[in-house]
Amino acid sequence: MGYLVMSDDGVLASAGDLENDERLAGVIREMVITACSFHGLGQQIPFKRMSIVFGEHSFLVTISGQKIYVVKRHNIVREPINV
Repeated sequence: MGYLVMSDDGVLASAGDLENDERLAGVIREMVITACSFHGLGQQIPFKRMSIVFGEHSFLVTISGQKIYVVKRHNIVREPINV
């Protein structure tokens, strides 16, 4: 549905639903910073991927090098199986 590529300087590339979405980029950057601070590891990033799941879509966040990649994907919502 869309993607963002971010660095410390801001959004480097974007398309789809996330095109030029500086607000969401800031929110996700703060989430990554907060998640890193829980571990108390300073500059070392304790994870490579983070998923933010909503009902109909998800944000998949990957950290590689000095960049943060965000992809917005559509979830397939399925009814629970009754046995």
